[in-house]
Amino acid sequence: MLKSKGKSTSLPVSVPANQHGWKGIKRELWKNRIMFLMILPVMIYVIIFNYLPMGGIIVAFKNFNYRDGILGSPWVGMANFKFLVQGGVLWRITRNTVLYNIAFMVVDMVCQIAVAVMLNEVRQKWFKKFSQSLMFLPYFISFVLVQSICYGIFSYEYGLLNNILKSAGMEAVNVYTNASVWPALLVFFHEWKGIGYGVVVYMAAITGISAEYYEAARVDGATKWQQIKLITLPLLKPTAITLFLFAVGKIMKGQFELFFQLVGKNGMLFEVTDIIDTYVFRTITQSFDPGMSTAAGLYQSAFGFILIMTVNTIVKKIQPDYALF
Repeated sequence: MLKSKGKSTSLPVSVPANQHGWKGIKRELWKNRIMFLMILPVMIYVIIFNYLPMGGIIVAFKNFNYRDGILGSPWVGMANFKFLVQGGVLWRITRNTVLYNIAFMVVDMVCQIAVAVMLNEVRQKWFKKFSQSLMFLPYFISFVLVQSICYGIFSYEYGLLNNILKSAGMEAVNVYTNASVWPALLVFFHEWKGIGYGVVVYMAAITGISAEYYEAARVDGATKWQQIKLITLPLLKPTAITLFLFAVGKIMKGQFELFFQLVGKNGMLFEVTDIIDTYVFRTITQSFDPGMSTAAGLYQSAFGFILIMTVNTIVKKIQPDYALF
């Protein structure tokens, strides 16, 4: 008790932070025990397959052999990273990986939002459902089949494109030796395969927009384009930014199946189509060195982590409500 000018002032008794914290945690666990039990399998899965393997990062700095194991193998420092810089390919594969992923992100966002907005304006429900199903179908097609479709169209001898050109009296083109057309082809097939999934996400976000906004806009005499411009697109911004930040986190992870199936081992196209994943795959299948593959994975993860932290910091300063954390 403290006395000041004849009045007594009582100070609150301090409770140890740890004791108060543990009681609060126990109370929360018991109160929502059903919810925690429901997410327990997911937590176990994430811990086993996402966090425990992080200990294998040390393989990137070791000359791994199966006899001594991860802990017993000798340390080699940064030697496993040398194959990434040998021959000057590090800049090429990093540039291709980043630029392709930026193109994928931008094209995905523009096309998916545009298609979702257009479908939302369609009043025929059967046509809307049919269009969504038709666009969603390629998402379930394997990249092996995508490669077959691509080869069937652009094959020099038997492709549909060259058959049309020959029928028109024009000279056939060999797409598989012309590296300049492949950036556009890869972006096209990536978008064709994934647009259905993205449209579903944005359609769900549009559905969550209150109809009162549109009713008020119609009362004020707003046209359809003005409603889209002033209501739909601004309210889709949080979803678009969140998906963009998620995509930035994977910017160093190339679409391996897409590049490997469509390009394969065609060395004439490597200058514009070779990404980190395909280069590492070719190198590892020749050397069978786990240390080199771990070093490449660590390089990708570290680069991606720095990039997403940078972008999230920028977004947080501009629009704090849209940042991931």
